[in-house]
Amino acid sequence: MTQPPIRKIVHVDMDAFYASVEQRDDPALRGKPIAVGGSAARGVVAAASYEARAFGVHSAMPSVTAKRKCPDLIFVPPRFDVYKAVSQQIREIFAEYTPLIEPLSLDEAYLDVTENLKGMEIATEIALEIRAKIKAVTGLNASAGISYNKFLAKMASDLNKPNGQAVITPKNGPAFVEALPVKKFHGVGPATAERMRKYGIETGLDLKSKSLAFLQEHFGKSGPYFYGIARGIDDRQVKPNRIRKSVGAEDTFVEDIADLDLATAELKPLAEKVWRYCEAQGISGKTVTVKIKYSDFTQATRSRTASGVFAGIPEVLASASDLLATGLPLQAPSAAARRHAFNADGLRNRRCPTTVPA
Repeated sequence: MTQPPIRKIVHVDMDAFYASVEQRDDPALRGKPIAVGGSAARGVVAAASYEARAFGVHSAMPSVTAKRKCPDLIFVPPRFDVYKAVSQQIREIFAEYTPLIEPLSLDEAYLDVTENLKGMEIATEIALEIRAKIKAVTGLNASAGISYNKFLAKMASDLNKPNGQAVITPKNGPAFVEALPVKKFHGVGPATAERMRKYGIETGLDLKSKSLAFLQEHFGKSGPYFYGIARGIDDRQVKPNRIRKSVGAEDTFVEDIADLDLATAELKPLAEKVWRYCEAQGISGKTVTVKIKYSDFTQATRSRTASGVFAGIPEVLASASDLLATGLPLQAPSAAARRHAFNADGLRNRRCPTTVPA
């Protein structure tokens, strides 16, 4: 029986994408520590240049913390329309090589180049060409990871950042994973890493020592995935048309909102925004999630799933309002509420009724 060919997966990740676009378009920002985001007391860093990262500034950091770490930090308001346009240019370059493109966000994607449109046999050469074309077309740097599966390609793309690439071969893949701290694994967040630590799992080798039954017992449906990647195995395919499982809208307020009526009123425009998107895309949902983020950046989240899909804004808003009234405190122990976010999750494409719930 003929063995299937070893897959050739490339993970392309733009370097400090938002910040790099801003430095490209404004020469005065080049070589300086910049943060894309709001500089107000309640602002959050969306992206940081490498000059800013040297001071410990990173995305999702409160702006006041970022400014404290880097007093000379320059804040630049985001221009998402520009970032989307540049992202489209990059995806058009990807499409010259393969139709098997799985975008993860505006600035990164998986490419399966096992059988590619250029007939090129060496994936590292494909990655080099793609990065060179991205630089020529957009003026931006990209890094890439090349391997025989998605997990290792993703890990490899971080090895020689910025503006570099690395390959992890089938021969050295298992050993690479064994030596890696699990907290650096893609797919293992801080909470999961802490849980693993409590079970004596701190490296890939520790993870490999655990049985499938143990991992399923303690990590549920993620157990088989962890069991595989500990051995350098990841059979996930590159999926060009990933189904979007949630749609969200949120707002940040200048003043704290501690009054239930005022907070409930702010849900309406968020619900309307989400519903308009759903209608435009021909999708629907039956799970509503309401999230409140407080002034100390802690947050509380509650969800509710209906028996069937929502028929319109009134149903969505009623469910969200009830969640806010009965399940979410408007004040955190240390501060009053800062931000409300509404998400309609568990989307169903009406043309694909068998979609697995989010």
